[in-house]
Amino acid sequence: MTQPLMPKATAVWLIEKTSLTFEQVADFVGMHPLEVQAIADGEVAQGIIGYDPVLNGQLTREEIARCEADSSARLQISANSLPIPKPRGKGAKYTPVSKRNDRPDAIAWVLRHYPHLTDVAVGKLLGTTKETIAKVRDKTHWNSPNIKPRDPVILGLCSQGDLNAAVAAAGERPPGAPLPSMDAEESMA
Repeated sequence: MTQPLMPKATAVWLIEKTSLTFEQVADFVGMHPLEVQAIADGEVAQGIIGYDPVLNGQLTREEIARCEADSSARLQISANSLPIPKPRGKGAKYTPVSKRNDRPDAIAWVLRHYPHLTDVAVGKLLGTTKETIAKVRDKTHWNSPNIKPRDPVILGLCSQGDLNAAVAAAGERPPGAPLPSMDAEESMA
C-alpha cells in the first residue's frame, strides 16, 4: 500500500477529527501505534497542523465511516489520490558563456556540411534559435566577417552521437562514415 502524503500531519488530522483506533491510523500512515498514541497524548508532533486526507483526495468520508464502524477494518487510500508527475521536456539546451561566441561558427559549419538539415534540427543540436541560424545563413549576423565554420563537436557544443543522430534523422551519412561497399550495393540491386 502506498503511504499518504505528509503522514504525521495526516495522522494528526485523523486523530483529531475521527474516532478511528490508533492501530487503524498507524496502519494507514505507516507509523507505529505507540507513536500515534503519543501524538494523541500531545507528546509528539506538537505544532504540526493536521493535513486533511479527505480534502486532498487520499480518503473519502465513506471510507472513514466504514472503518469507524468496524475497528478491524483498515483504511484504503483512494486509487486516484496521488498526483502523477508530468514528464518534463528537456527544455532549452544550456551553453556555457565561454562557448556562446563559438555557436555561430558551429552553425556555419553545420549549414556548410549538412545543408539538408532543417533549422529546427540545427537549433536543437546546437541550442540556438531559428533567427540566429537565418542570420548566419544570410550573412547578416552582427559578427559575420569573423565567423569561421568550425566543427561543433570539437567546439564542445554537441556530441558526435548527437550530430550523427540529427544527420541520420535527416537521411544522410555523417562525414567520415565508411561508404557502403560495392558488394553490398550490387546485392541490393
